[in-house]
Amino acid sequence: MAAAQALPDGWTVAVPDSDDVAELTDLLRRHEHAARGWASASRADVRMEVAPGNPSTRRNLMARDPDGVVRGWGSAHDRAAGRLLLVVVVDPELSEDVADRVADALFGWGQEVAVEVGGDRGMAVQQLDSGAFAADRRQHRWLERHGFTKARTWWQMSRPVTPEEADLPAGTRAGVRIRLVARRDEGAPDEDDLRTIHDILETSFADHFNSHEETFDEFVSRLREDPGHRWDHWWIAELVDERDPVPAGALVGSVSAGTPGSPNGSYVEYIGVLQNARGRGVATSLLRTVIADAAQRHRDRVGLEVDADSPTKAEALYTAMGWRTVYVTESWHRNVRVPSTPGEQS
Repeated sequence: MAAAQALPDGWTVAVPDSDDVAELTDLLRRHEHAARGWASASRADVRMEVAPGNPSTRRNLMARDPDGVVRGWGSAHDRAAGRLLLVVVVDPELSEDVADRVADALFGWGQEVAVEVGGDRGMAVQQLDSGAFAADRRQHRWLERHGFTKARTWWQMSRPVTPEEADLPAGTRAGVRIRLVARRDEGAPDEDDLRTIHDILETSFADHFNSHEETFDEFVSRLREDPGHRWDHWWIAELVDERDPVPAGALVGSVSAGTPGSPNGSYVEYIGVLQNARGRGVATSLLRTVIADAAQRHRDRVGLEVDADSPTKAEALYTAMGWRTVYVTESWHRNVRVPSTPGEQS
């Protein structure tokens, strides 16, 4: 394997499994603490990456030093046609020269995966989508060295929730109704409602940055893998001033695990409003609903991510409703040409 050849003498690579979750979590938490100032990764987060329900969409490689300690980890997720998410984590305790070689090996592995996945999907070009904390100069240096360019900045925002906000749905705008996805007798969600949410999100994000079409099956499968997934955190917004309710927006939420001894939070995975329904309070109504739901569940916060360059200026709404930026992340992209014949250089 080319990655192993790029590592220092005595190092080895292997595909991790569930037995490696604890050690990988420790590595990721060391990285987060060094790059952001605090750690938040959990074993559940890592387990989703290395032992997912749909292993065909995720690939992983870890690097061990001569003492057998995991010092590097690469994770590649076939997110949608033409878009491969790549995460490279290198132990901050390594010396600079050794860390550079580990990073080179894992980024090189990521390119190999991109070519293979792109070929399987019949793509001429495969996008590698990686990222970094805004203050992580070490990661920036590696990304630049491997041909990535900074593409976007993201504000990671959080809003405190108080018990008194449990009745916020009473403030839903006139003409807008928010409801959970319907459930069948056995508790499974109604597929028509799930398809409605998928259609709303695909349509509302079609003109947004780096939008790649994701099939319904890919969308549902990916979100179900998230350890914070709950069907009772999926809402549909409908306009009800017409004869029949008309779907206008959707919000997919999840559970955000708290630190030991602290409450869980809620997280907005997606919120989308159809173009012809914007300006009617749909987004505000959805956000009021998720805040109230968090309060009813005795949670203390609601988090979300917003594109700092969003053409919808969504951050103005979030700020007005009490959200504040906690930290900043970046997206870095590289387009990898997929050779038309085996062995051709990409």
